[in-house]
Amino acid sequence: MDTFALIVTIGVALGFTYTNGFHDSANAIATSVSTRALTPRAALAMAAVMNLAGAFMGSGVAKTVSEGIIETPHGDKGMWILFAALIGAIVWNLITWYFGLPSSSSHALFGGMVGAALAGGIGVIWSGVVDKIVIPMFLSPVVGLVAGYLVMCAIMWMFRKSNPHKAKRGFRIAQTVSAAGMALGHGLQDAQKTMGIVVMALVISDVQSADAPIPIWVKIACALMLSAGTYAGGWRIMRTLGRKIIELDPPQGFAAETTGAGIMFTTAFMFHAPISTTHVITSAIMGVGATKRVNAVRWGVAKNIILGWFITMPAAAIVAAVSFWIVNLAFL
Repeated sequence: MDTFALIVTIGVALGFTYTNGFHDSANAIATSVSTRALTPRAALAMAAVMNLAGAFMGSGVAKTVSEGIIETPHGDKGMWILFAALIGAIVWNLITWYFGLPSSSSHALFGGMVGAALAGGIGVIWSGVVDKIVIPMFLSPVVGLVAGYLVMCAIMWMFRKSNPHKAKRGFRIAQTVSAAGMALGHGLQDAQKTMGIVVMALVISDVQSADAPIPIWVKIACALMLSAGTYAGGWRIMRTLGRKIIELDPPQGFAAETTGAGIMFTTAFMFHAPISTTHVITSAIMGVGATKRVNAVRWGVAKNIILGWFITMPAAAIVAAVSFWIVNLAFL
């Protein structure tokens, strides 16, 4: 039973990573595609490769996920708690993908973990939830909004005397670099979140100790599934990010992607904080768009997206709790 539960949980964790890839691929490339800096297929292929590379760049976020959110559960019950957490995250990812809403896969996972832990009678490390998830959840969009606005203002000032057509052509080329940086940051952040879950599953089943390094096969499996999901593409969400919030031009796309990538690298390496790539790039797009004029941003669409952010953790937590009770009846 232990081995079966471990295999099922790891399989579902990799399934979550795949949904994360196609759900969040839009984060890395929507701006490049909407400004026609890259064709959709080329952008997805580039994002898949950079996601793969980003997954191997650190392990701080994985450590936070595996040790800093809920107390490590034990035995079969512990494994099914992880299973229920992942089901909660996957269900919410699929719902928001269907409606084209760029919600956060990360916060769906964290909500699932908290909901399943509470349903299963496992302690939640609330200080870790507040410090590493809730505070960054509110801070990162504000930073993204302000930084996107400032970066765009700086670009407008630096190129104020340039030929607009030449500048746009140059920024269209530069966007391939900024989109790659965004995809690298996505791999760094989001592949590690699943690595943390798989490590928890291995610790629960006594396959490895809590302080052991992440096995290389775990890194490869998570990275490959994230890349495969990314290449599958998230066209519904791409339309929302690339077109519905604001019509972007290449300088704006470059500013938004550079802002988003910078925030993701900083939070991963300096604070080991698992932030949402969705929150960061969406708020950066809003900040960049506001430099045109405040009403250039379609704030009605933005309001719906922000509402989605707020309900993601509680909604995923409820789905995870219900999943655990069903599993509890069936297996425990």
